Amino acid sequence: MVEIHPLTWLGAALILVGIAFVLLPIVGKYVDFSSIPSWLIYVHRSDGFYFVTSPLLIAISIVTIIFYILAR
Repeated sequence: MVEIHPLTWLGAALILVGIAFVLLPIVGKYVDFSSIPSWLIYVHRSDGFYFVTSPLLIAISIVTIIFYILAR
């Protein structure tokens, strides 16, 4: 059996998360996200424009970037 490196699993998981966030604005047109906490998914609707993001994902990204810069 071929053993897959843990970073490969992490990469695959991040690709799936990315695909999910690309599809969220499309799904946001038809599904009401008001029951989901705003710190998990933030939806902005304005004149037919839908912007969906995750403040939690942004915070994790900022912490990771700061850690990377400080570790250099």
